[in-house]
Amino acid sequence: MQFLTPEEKASKPPEDCGLGHACEFCPQEAVCRLDKPHHNKVLIENRLAEIDQIIVVLANKGGVGKSTVSANLAAGLAKDGFRVGVADADIHGPNQSRFFGFAGAKIRNSKAGLQTHGFVGDGCAYPVQVGSLAFMQEDDTNPIVWRDAYKHDFIHHLIGSFDWGSLDFLVIDMPPGTGNELITLCDMLEGSDVSALLVTSPQAVAQMDSLKAGRFCNERGLPVIGAAVNMAGVQCPHCKEEFHLFPDAGVTEALSSLGIEKIADIPLAAELALGSDMGEPIVVAQPDTVVARAFAPIIARVAARGRRRFEQAVATSMTGLFAENLSDADMQAALADLPDGRTLEAEISALLGQEAARLGQASMTTKDSD
Repeated sequence: MQFLTPEEKASKPPEDCGLGHACEFCPQEAVCRLDKPHHNKVLIENRLAEIDQIIVVLANKGGVGKSTVSANLAAGLAKDGFRVGVADADIHGPNQSRFFGFAGAKIRNSKAGLQTHGFVGDGCAYPVQVGSLAFMQEDDTNPIVWRDAYKHDFIHHLIGSFDWGSLDFLVIDMPPGTGNELITLCDMLEGSDVSALLVTSPQAVAQMDSLKAGRFCNERGLPVIGAAVNMAGVQCPHCKEEFHLFPDAGVTEALSSLGIEKIADIPLAAELALGSDMGEPIVVAQPDTVVARAFAPIIARVAARGRRRFEQAVATSMTGLFAENLSDADMQAALADLPDGRTLEAEISALLGQEAARLGQASMTTKDSD
């Protein structure tokens, strides 16, 4: 039997099982002797490496429409050609399964991880991958009665154990509050490309709570894409005139005081609620309606981030490719044979640098052009 010194043990990479789910879901957990904390850490790192950008939809207050905005944002991005997933972090009210037509659906565990369900919407380039605690419940009406330790673990499972695959965007539907779930998520996503989308409704009570979420983002250093004001008005089905159920408490000005821009007003509409109940986001089911078009500024703002990120990656790749080609042995030999080879090399290098800078600048101006 080979015995290792403490130093040799420390220098030896921990052996990993390679399974795509956390140890808690493994039938071998009781007898497994591998490094379990290491496996769970690597699992999350591997998942996040396959996800380009993460959008956290939060409000601090319940009932303002976070789930509605999350579902329609995800479906709209899929229609724009992005690979999208929706992670339902609302532990006590996991509704994304219903919003995408998967109410009552269950999941299987495989070597790749916990199964997601893919929503195939009309015009969507890719299925929207949905992961939710609802898929693990026997009945959707059963309450989840958990202390914080269990919530902490589930947030890790939601990101690490679900088989998300490669995504351009992962939209995370957060529960109300700025407590354990949000703190756990922010800690776990440290170093990833994460932005927040704030959701509120016009009245003063909702605005007060949503501003707390905005301040959380500012204090945490979490960039805020903007705010969506839900239930912003109602169109009369008879005369088609608009009126407001809730008095406007100056939400635009209050958000602006935190440096947050209001980017959308979403009306209160029966067809929006019906689409959610029927399991088909309205941006897919009825894309030409007024309420569906109200989501367009949100989708466009987030999509612009995705395109800008892609163009920045292209610019970085091109810069590396230019440098690699210029330093190629054959190129260097050809330049050395020329009388003014070094001068020519400097000129080529300057031209390539200018082109890389142009590509980088183009990626930075995408937001304005969109």
